[in-house]
Amino acid sequence: MKESRKEHWEAFWSQAGELSLDDVYDNGGRILREVFAATDPKGLRVLEVGAGTGRDSLALAAAGAEVVTLDYAPRSLGLIRDAARAADARVHVVGGDGLRLPFPDESFDLVFHQGLLEHFRDPGPLLRENVRVLKKGGLLLVDVPQRYHYYTLGKHLLMLFDRWFAGWETEFSIGELEGRMSEVGLRCERSYGDWMVPGLFYRALRKVLLTGPGWRLPMYPPPLPILGGLGAKWRAWFSTKRASLYTTIVIGVIGRKPTT
Repeated sequence: MKESRKEHWEAFWSQAGELSLDDVYDNGGRILREVFAATDPKGLRVLEVGAGTGRDSLALAAAGAEVVTLDYAPRSLGLIRDAARAADARVHVVGGDGLRLPFPDESFDLVFHQGLLEHFRDPGPLLRENVRVLKKGGLLLVDVPQRYHYYTLGKHLLMLFDRWFAGWETEFSIGELEGRMSEVGLRCERSYGDWMVPGLFYRALRKVLLTGPGWRLPMYPPPLPILGGLGAKWRAWFSTKRASLYTTIVIGVIGRKPTT
C-alpha cells in the first residue's frame, strides 16, 4: 500500500532548499487571511503541525503570537530555524509526530495545518490529537486539497506510476471535511476555498523549466489585459457562493472547541 513517508518529505525539502525557497510557491496568504478574519493572534499560543517552511508561523509570530512549529522532517526543521533566524522571529521549533504531540492537554489557543491531513489514511487520530492540545474555545484550522478538481486526476495518475512527490495522498469534499471536524467535537464556524493563481499548468511548466534547463519564468506573470481583471471579478463574486467550494483547488474549515 502506498503511503507518505518521512523520506519523501526529506527529499522534497532538500530539493526546495537547493533551488531556494523563493522559488517554492506559498499559499497566496490564505491561511493568514483566514486566521486574522477569525481572531486576533496577538498574545495567543499557536501551534502549526507539519509546518514545512513555517512561513505562516513566522508571520503570526511577527503579529504577536507565541508560536510553536512541529514537523518530523529534519530538513523542514532546519529551514524553519534558518528562516526564523533571518527574520529575527521568536518561533519554537519542535521535532515530533503529529499523532503523538509532545504537549499537555489544552496547551494552545489556535492549532492549524495545511497540506497535512490528506497524507493520513485515517484522519481521525490526527484531528483528535489536534483537539486534545486545543484549549476550550480554541480554534482548529484545517486546509486540504479539494476533491472535484482536475488536480485530483493528475495526482492519482502520478501516484499510479509512483511519480507523486509525497508518495501518497487523498483529498476531501467540503462536506466530508466539515463532517470530519464535527466528528471530533468541533463546531464548524467557517468554510472557505481558494483557486490557484497562477494556475496549475503554469506552475508545473515553471518547475519543469527551472529544474531542467534552468530557465526561470516569473512566479507571478502579469495578468492578461481585460481577461485578468474579469477573472479576478468573477472569483470575487463566485467565492461568496457555497458552490464555489466544489471548484477550488483547496478548501479549509475552521472549527471551535466547545467551552464545556
